[in-house]
Amino acid sequence: MASFLAPVLADAGYRITEIIARGRPQSLGRARALARKVKAHAVTMEGASLDADLLWFCVPDREIRKVALAASRRVPFAVRYAFHSSGALLSRELDCLRGEGVAVASVHPLMTFVTGARPSLRGVPFALEGDASATKLAREIVRSLGAESFILPAQRKAAYHAWATMTSPLLVAYLVTLEDAARAAGLGRRDARRMSLPIIRQTLENYRRLGPAKSFSGPFIRGDAETVAKHLAALKKHPGAREVYVALARAAMRGLPVKNRDELKRLLRDFNGGFERASQLPERRL
Repeated sequence: MASFLAPVLADAGYRITEIIARGRPQSLGRARALARKVKAHAVTMEGASLDADLLWFCVPDREIRKVALAASRRVPFAVRYAFHSSGALLSRELDCLRGEGVAVASVHPLMTFVTGARPSLRGVPFALEGDASATKLAREIVRSLGAESFILPAQRKAAYHAWATMTSPLLVAYLVTLEDAARAAGLGRRDARRMSLPIIRQTLENYRRLGPAKSFSGPFIRGDAETVAKHLAALKKHPGAREVYVALARAAMRGLPVKNRDELKRLLRDFNGGFERASQLPERRL
């Protein structure tokens, strides 16, 4: 996150004074490389001047409170605002800085950041939660990056992060499950990825332009229970893929235009009953 965010902020005209890292050689090496890109100093917390208006924490969730506490002990310092970018945790992780008069906020971009990818922030939504003055500053920064922002009530944070997790990490898990299903058709994983991409791209474009109902096609919109039964039988030796298939079929029944609902519901219910009966059989010891 830091390696992506710092250059983007610098390109938008913000002056970055310090890249603060742990004292481990590998961490400091990465910090120095990033600092060179943005004309900043690479330092540890012990050597940091903390002379900027804003301190932005880009560390794992479990480290936020600990690092914030270390910063709060470095008084007096010039920091007026502090952000962290956890999607799951609240701004209260920074309460030790709040107690020193620093306005704090959680500022989370709904975007995936992985090594080797440089996503655009244009139009990306940032979820903001925290003190009014800190979220006001966050709005200004986000707008200058070409992104957009919205205020997220504290009690909605966990649900927001569940949604965010479904939009990318669990979507990747679904794509891996597609590879499993393709194996049942005799395809290798590399071919499955290559051959799936055109229809995945078109489905996403249809969803963007037409919405979910008009993007929906296949046996469920036709109510073709016989074909669905064949699918379940074909995936019998791939139980993980079959369970995902059934879960998504039930989701389709809830929110999409499915025909022949009663027969399809019976088919999916019979599958579930068979799964439960199998799971309840006594364990056989050898």
